[in-house]
Amino acid sequence: MAPMVSLTGQLSNALTFHDRKNHAPFSLSLSAQGSSLGIPRNHKNASLLSICPKEEFCRPHYSFKLHGQNNFPRDIVVRSELAATGAAGNDFSLSELKIGSKVRGACFYAVTAFNAIFLFVLMLVGHPLVLLFDRHRRKFHHFVAMVWAKLTVALFYKIKFEGLENLPPPDTPAVYVSNHQSFLDIYTLLTLGRNFKFISKTGIFLYPIIGWAMFLLGMIPLKRMDNRSQLDCLKRCMDLIKKGASVFFFPEGTRSKDGKLGSFKKGAFSVAAKTNAPVVPITLIGTGQIMPAGKEGIVNTGSVKVVIHKPIEGNDAMVLCNEASKTIGSALTQT
Repeated sequence: MAPMVSLTGQLSNALTFHDRKNHAPFSLSLSAQGSSLGIPRNHKNASLLSICPKEEFCRPHYSFKLHGQNNFPRDIVVRSELAATGAAGNDFSLSELKIGSKVRGACFYAVTAFNAIFLFVLMLVGHPLVLLFDRHRRKFHHFVAMVWAKLTVALFYKIKFEGLENLPPPDTPAVYVSNHQSFLDIYTLLTLGRNFKFISKTGIFLYPIIGWAMFLLGMIPLKRMDNRSQLDCLKRCMDLIKKGASVFFFPEGTRSKDGKLGSFKKGAFSVAAKTNAPVVPITLIGTGQIMPAGKEGIVNTGSVKVVIHKPIEGNDAMVLCNEASKTIGSALTQT
């Protein structure tokens, strides 16, 4: 009779031992955690192993051959099914999050459009008086824009301000500069309640309601890659500052897609240096996570932090540029 083989472990499959001489197969019972588990040889889900002793180089060993193709062990099948279930659950959660962000995005534009229609009518009615008594600053229009921005963002994200004491008095003309991460930067900055003029692409002014409101606010149009348009834009900025209005620049020129601060262009700081206006650096944190650049159709959950730094003064545009970039960048790296 062949010697008895005892195996202890976590296996639960039957093994068939073949005596090479007598060709008499017999099954082995494997113990799992001290209990004997008897599994029939013809179990469909069990993999059969053939153990055949050989003599090679005077040393007995065994070769294992897997019989029954497509017959996987039960524990492997169960684990595979569980893994598949988990993956499906994760995919569902991710899909659910994406759908939620898209729904919030649709609601965001619906809310901002609804508010803009009524507030634009208010701006339109008051525009003749604004041109007559406050042509350059247009405080009434900026107040309406602030209300519009606050009514819109209040439903979707919270804004925390830090350093409000660093803001110049409302009637002091200044050059405001900030990092640029998202379409939401405009909404966020309008809630500050300062009468600064944004610089925007000329095509935006053609948008119904929003573009028309920008025109009433006295925003400054700019044609990118057009040197003459850039010079006209800078001249208009200097003229507005001399007449008591403030201007706002995004010195990076475009939105950052990875949240990192890009290199600053010198235009804003040239305006400040030539008009002796203070430069007010502002750091925006979180807008890029809520509405990433290039994904304006979604609105994720989150909050925004606005850090207003101390004003910078000087008559050297490059020094002002470097100092503002360093100040804004240091606040970004601390998050």
